[in-house]
Amino acid sequence: MLKTCRLCETRRPRRHCPGIRGDICSICCGTHREITVDCPLDCEYLKDAHHHERLEPLDPEQVPNREIEISERFVREHEDLIAVTGRHLLEAALETTGTVDLDVREALEALARTYKTLESGLLYETRPTNPIAAGIQLRFKQKMDDFRRRLQQKTGMATIRDADLLGTLVFLQRIEYTRNNGRKRGRAFLSFLASQFPGVPKAEPGPRIIV
Repeated sequence: MLKTCRLCETRRPRRHCPGIRGDICSICCGTHREITVDCPLDCEYLKDAHHHERLEPLDPEQVPNREIEISERFVREHEDLIAVTGRHLLEAALETTGTVDLDVREALEALARTYKTLESGLLYETRPTNPIAAGIQLRFKQKMDDFRRRLQQKTGMATIRDADLLGTLVFLQRIEYTRNNGRKRGRAFLSFLASQFPGVPKAEPGPRIIV
């Protein structure tokens, strides 16, 4: 008896899918990838798909927090802070079970709103209603607060301004908008961050609940 694809049960399988832990055909791989299948970030077919994906250009009207200007000079001068922020964001996302790009988008928006209120002199923390996004936000804030505390102890002074951290969050937020492929379980932005920070463990997608 010929072996068939685990998903369509019709065509012959062409590759192993770590997302369903079974063999599937190439058509089902392309059709179900990040739609009905939670694909691990280290799947070679997922990485290849993200590399060749053609994404729609970002509509200027959809750019988040358009009132905040992120210039090339800002990016150059805050390269180290952007790297620290991006790494902590990736760690927070991968430590939160079931995270996809849309969860990270919500977390970034909540973080940006929180730091915008700090800039206005208020102390109000925006929390997403999505529990996964809220988990990412909480973990990120804990990591960044710890980093800022250690940096202050080392230098004897506060070296990261809230305005600069807000700028880095908005910068990452706009990258997410350009990298998001619109798939229900898409993790193209997380895949991009993972390529920038290869030392961060690539956790399994897991069920969409917080453990």
